[in-house]
Amino acid sequence: MDANEPLTDDGLGAPGRMDYLRVLPQYLYPKRLGSAIMHRLTRIRFGPWKNWQIRWFIRRYGVDMSIAEQEDPLAYPDFNTFFTRALKTDARPLPAEAGRFLCPADGALYDFGDITQGTLLQAKSHRYAVSELLGHSPEAAAFGGGSYLTVYLAPMDYHRVHMPLGGYLEQMIYVPGSLYSVNPLTSRGVPRLFARNERVVCLFRTEAGAMAVVMVGAVFVGGIETVWHGPVRPAAGRRMTRWSYLGEPEGGRNFAAGAELGRFNMGSTVVVVLERGGLEWTDGLSEGRRVKVGETLALL
Repeated sequence: MDANEPLTDDGLGAPGRMDYLRVLPQYLYPKRLGSAIMHRLTRIRFGPWKNWQIRWFIRRYGVDMSIAEQEDPLAYPDFNTFFTRALKTDARPLPAEAGRFLCPADGALYDFGDITQGTLLQAKSHRYAVSELLGHSPEAAAFGGGSYLTVYLAPMDYHRVHMPLGGYLEQMIYVPGSLYSVNPLTSRGVPRLFARNERVVCLFRTEAGAMAVVMVGAVFVGGIETVWHGPVRPAAGRRMTRWSYLGEPEGGRNFAAGAELGRFNMGSTVVVVLERGGLEWTDGLSEGRRVKVGETLALL
């Protein structure tokens, strides 16, 4: 698909219409109620229940516990703690060289490249505006000619998000929205999916200019957390909420490349947008390729 190919009026080609029909039940499903129920179920600490959940999940998705900081799956107090488990310090080594754009999460590469006329490619012919993704914040103007990367975290993946570049945290924005699934089928069938779902936008200043790391919520995602704030809870009425850190000492909000940024309490998607365009992407990158935290994806 050419990144410059125009959208149809509704953003759906013929295959997209079939995908739309397959995801139609998600438009009707009470997504927030289902997510609230899942939130409770995954935090039950009754031993037989949580042990059954964890064992079933490991068998179903082939989770590799050998790289987990706590290898014993039954040592976790509840399913959510297991799901957001830390990895051993040497499980995701970081490159020693500077000037590298690193993968922010374990998962599958949805898409990457230059932002074209202020838009990002989602799937097939679906494109959406970076201004929508960032909740129509004025900061979106900086990314009109920049670069982007989208990584989908499947259930078996490590669910913590890390810094692609070293940078200083300036703002965090909660953007209200829906809670559609973010799996490949839904990304093909729901136009502007990542700009529709609830999300947390983290704005940084880096050596490559402005950078936004967007943690996109999804159905059954029981919450998004950041290491400096904890669970991100919106203002009453799920209104757009902004936290500014510009007045704080710079040393307190500096994050090194590869440092942990936050986590999903169930699976979802990370979108990174960068002010600098024309990155030198590494050979072999392609849609659907498996990627890991700390892997070099581009040179600045």
